Amino acid sequence: MRIAIAAISALMFASPTHAGQSVEAKISVCFTPGEQCEAKIIEAIDRARSFIRVQAYGFTSLPIIHALQRAAGRGVEVLAILDKTNERKYSGATLLEAAGVAVWIDFEPAIAHNKIIVIDGHLTIGGSYNYTAAAQKRNAENVTFTESREIARQFMANWDSRLKVSRAFEGATN
Repeated sequence: MRIAIAAISALMFASPTHAGQSVEAKISVCFTPGEQCEAKIIEAIDRARSFIRVQAYGFTSLPIIHALQRAAGRGVEVLAILDKTNERKYSGATLLEAAGVAVWIDFEPAIAHNKIIVIDGHLTIGGSYNYTAAAQKRNAENVTFTESREIARQFMANWDSRLKVSRAFEGATN
């Protein structure tokens, strides 16, 4: 994994009220194939102490689901918003729900294509990486780990806005 200290343009991440402002952050990146991005995501989840917020399109990685389950078991509040494709049987929503994670489904956009995990209000994990076995084993993907309370706050604001238009998952539809 590569690490950099950088001032990041908030244009990349921010709401219009923060556009153009720089934010200092510690950034590390991971790429598949070749690096163990799933393990690095799990390590970050295993360090969570207070809360984890997830937004995902695809979510079927059992190792990551088990890490979220462990986090919930030690008192970390774990909440997830998933794309509507996860409402079917044996999908991310059913797997996360079975692991004790509260799940909402984002039906409003054509695709809820976010791939974000915010941990304890300071670490944001994002990139092209869907939380699936294929992302680690077959695809060329990237994951960015951003240590910044300001960036995490902005992603949390987006998470909160998506929650307002999402519905609580109430079991698989088929």
